[in-house]
Amino acid sequence: MSSNGERKSCLRGEGVTKVFGIGNKAFTAVDHVDFDFKEGEIVSIVGESGSGKTTISKMILGLISVTEGQIYYHDEIRDISTGAKRKEYWRNIQAIFQDPFASYNMFYKIDAVLDDCLKMRGEGNLSPQEKFDRMTEACSFVNLKFAELTNKYPFELSGGQMQRLMIARIFLLRPKILLADEPTSMVDACSRATILDYLLKLRDEENMTVVFVTHDIGLAYYVSDKIYIMEHGKFVESGTAEDCILRPQAEYTKRLISDVPKIHEEWDLSTV
Repeated sequence: MSSNGERKSCLRGEGVTKVFGIGNKAFTAVDHVDFDFKEGEIVSIVGESGSGKTTISKMILGLISVTEGQIYYHDEIRDISTGAKRKEYWRNIQAIFQDPFASYNMFYKIDAVLDDCLKMRGEGNLSPQEKFDRMTEACSFVNLKFAELTNKYPFELSGGQMQRLMIARIFLLRPKILLADEPTSMVDACSRATILDYLLKLRDEENMTVVFVTHDIGLAYYVSDKIYIMEHGKFVESGTAEDCILRPQAEYTKRLISDVPKIHEEWDLSTV
C-alpha cells in the first residue's frame, strides 16, 4: 500500500483488445476493455462461456498477444519481448487452471514439479535437506504430506489433491499476482471451500493480488473486493462486490444473478 493507505496499482489495462483471424473471418474476442488490479486485492472477472474471460486471462499471462491496447505492470508498459523478460514476468504472475490434469507434465515426478518452483525462485542450489523442508512446508500449507507424495507422479493423485498441489506450487513461487481460472470447478463442495480458504490465506500472508476468472457470480460476491462483469468481449459492469451484486445496473448482471438458484424459493426453470 502507499503511504496514504490506498492500494497501489500492480496490473492495469487500457483498451485491451484481441482479434482472432483476418478480413471477414475476424472475430473480436476481447473488445477494448480497461481494468486496474491493486496490490493485495481480490478481483473477479465474471462471465458465461464464450464471454472472453479466458482470452483476457491468457493476454494478462502473456500466453497470447494483445491485438490493440496496452497492459501496464506497476505503471510501466509491460515488456515481455524476450525470453528472459517473459521469465522474469512469470516469476511475479502465476496461474491456477481449471483442469489440474492438463497443468502437469505427467512424466515429471512431484519432487521435480516442486523443485522447478525453487529453481524459478533462484533457490535451486539449496541443500537436499533444505529443499525437503521447503517442499514439506508448502505441502503442509494445503494439508498434504510431502513424505507421502515423494517419488509419485501427478496422475497418482486425485483431482482435489492435484488442485491443492498447484496451490503448494504457488506457495513456493510466491508470485505478486495469482490468476485463478475456475480453480474449484472440478472438485467437490468441501474441497472447494478448502481451496478458497487456502487462496485467501495466501493473499493475507503475501499481500498477493488474486484474480478469479469464473462464471460463478456467487463465488465472486463471496470473495471479491472488485468485480468485472464480462459479456461478448466487453466489461458491461464493474465496481465493488456490493455495488455489482446488490445494486446491479446492467441487464446482463441482473440475469446472471437471477440465474443463481435460491434454496428457499421455488426454482424458475422456464429459461432453461
